[in-house]
Parts: sequence; C-alpha cells; structure tokens
Amino acid sequence: MRKDKNTGNARPARRWRVVDIITAAVLGVATGLIFWVWNGLGGAWYSAIESLLPGFGGLVTGVWLLGGVLGGLIIRKPGAAIMVEVIAAIISAVLGNQWGITTVYSGLAQGIGAELVFMAFMYARYTLTVAMLSGVGASVIEWCYEWASGNYARSVQYNLIYLVSLSVSGAILAGALGFFLVRALARAGALDRFAAGRESTELV
Repeated sequence: MRKDKNTGNARPARRWRVVDIITAAVLGVATGLIFWVWNGLGGAWYSAIESLLPGFGGLVTGVWLLGGVLGGLIIRKPGAAIMVEVIAAIISAVLGNQWGITTVYSGLAQGIGAELVFMAFMYARYTLTVAMLSGVGASVIEWCYEWASGNYARSVQYNLIYLVSLSVSGAILAGALGFFLVRALARAGALDRFAAGRESTELV
C-alpha cells in the first residue's frame, strides 16, 4: 500500500515487481501440477457424477479454478489472477490431460472471471468473501465458455444445474480453500515480501 499524494489515503501499489513476476510463474507451475494430479481423480469423479446426476459434475471442478484465486490473493496486482491461471492451464496441458489445448482456453476464461472480481473491489480487498466471489466469478465465465463450446445444445435444466454446482464448487474449492492456503503460507513466513504475508489479521 502507498499514500495518495493528494488525499493521503492508502491505495494499493499496482506496478509489478520482479518478485511478483517470478512468484506468479512459480505459483502457476505449482498450481499446474495440482491440476495435473486432479485431472485423473477429479476427472473420474466428474464423469461418475455426471452419469448419475447430469449437471452436478460441476461440484468437483473448483480445484481447477484455484490458480486465479491464489494469484489474485497473493500478488494483488492487475492481471495476476489471469497470469497464474493461464500458466497453470498450460502446465496441465503440456503434462497431458484428456482435454488437450482447450485446457488453456478454459484457463483464460477462469482467470478472467477471477480477475473481474478483484478488479470490482479495486484490488484493495482480499477477504474470505472476496476470495469466494472470485471463485464464483471464475466459475461463471468458465460456464459461459463451456456453453459457447457446446453446452448450448443441452437442456436449460442441465445448464442451470451445472451453473449452480460449478459456482458452489468455485466458491468453496477455489475461493475458500485458496484463502486459507494463503493464510497458511503467510503464517509459515513464505509470503513475507507480499502484503498478504505482512498482514497480522485478515478481515472476513
């Protein structure tokens, strides 16, 4: 944070530092490895749930939205959520998964969704509520991408159920989980060079 010369009010510093770029890259790779592991386990659960309860497969998708939330919460700069999520998606695609290059398109959509929420709060609030909303934002834009990619042919009922289940998963498995992961990293001293690590308390 820094002081505005005219008002004296604290405002977030938005210029990227070298450490921000490096951290975004490391976060992206680390999250991409998480995605790669989840591709098998989460993908199997998704298929099983979808076969029994069409639309409810979205309940396990939140893990794939984690990168944008983590990037936004830790780096706190415009574009961080998009950058981390896209790098993670690229790593997932390069390592190999069942979706191929479309993983990168999904990563871009998810990153944009998370980014829009942090932008709406002027990159100045990083509470549990904002984290969960960023997970929902990632879910909604991902839902839009999937709808345009083929889900438009499915029933209205299916798409509504999928939107709700995807949003719930995004709020919990990306938003809430991401928030508490950041707090754990901060307490461990891993984020001392970031505002997220210097904060003694986190408003919820």
